[in-house]
Amino acid sequence: MNALSILADKKRKLPQILSSATMAKAERLKVNAARRFSNRMQGENLRGKGGTSTEFADYRSYTAGDDIRNVDWNIFSRLRKPYVKQFHVEEQTQITILIDASSSMMFDGKFERAREIAAAIGIMGLFNQERVAAFAWGGEHGPLPALTPCAGRASLRKLLNFCEGIEGGGDLAIEQGVEDMLYQIKGRGIILILSDFLTTGELKPSFNRLYANGLEIMGLQILSPEEINPDLTGDVRLIDCETRGELDISSAGNLINLYQEYREGYAKYLESLCRQRSGRFMTVSSHDTVEQIVFEQMRRKGWVR
Repeated sequence: MNALSILADKKRKLPQILSSATMAKAERLKVNAARRFSNRMQGENLRGKGGTSTEFADYRSYTAGDDIRNVDWNIFSRLRKPYVKQFHVEEQTQITILIDASSSMMFDGKFERAREIAAAIGIMGLFNQERVAAFAWGGEHGPLPALTPCAGRASLRKLLNFCEGIEGGGDLAIEQGVEDMLYQIKGRGIILILSDFLTTGELKPSFNRLYANGLEIMGLQILSPEEINPDLTGDVRLIDCETRGELDISSAGNLINLYQEYREGYAKYLESLCRQRSGRFMTVSSHDTVEQIVFEQMRRKGWVR
């Protein structure tokens, strides 16, 4: 059964945040976790440790209490030492998606692209029997808009409704968004953060908390082409869309090189925050399509397979 057959069965239109072709392609892929998780629920991520599936993983020496049915008696007859067969365990990875809906994302398609990526990644999780949860931060303090953990293909409509219904705007800091999210989820897994990371707050404590809670961080920075390669000349006034602070600059063209050094340095800092916590980081353009980002760039980096 695929997303289109679910649609036919229920005879109701699914939210059109993604095209049918994109949804069909997403359901054939899966999020590629780099770490091992221990959520004791069945899923489709195979990990190389003792389990109950039929796919052989390795041998290890027999220890008291092991199931003698897993002893390889052929090896025992040759070596006179008992060895136990190990099999891959099928684990259910929890995929949590954290979407930046702050005011800085309401520029040049960044927020729309974040919602589409969230939907595509969520579909991968649901169609691989993983638990999927999603949260959006950006508005006033209070409960984050949330898709509570769900699993299975029957949750497709719930996922798409959530992604399509998120409203942007506000200035709630990412630190508070992470804090509020952690109160609502349990279990180890992957945390995909979709943001421009244009925040004045300190990210390191938040990333430490995510890692300490057993979450593998995948930070996807979404910037507009103008933010990646600005074309400014003459005198300009910069206005912070969240704090409304203003800054007048003369001869802006002279500052472009300094800006690029800072932006690239900040990206390296974000990458190091993720990498030092066994995570991953990537910067993409909001003008790239969701297909280019998810099926080409993320796949090439090994984030999905």
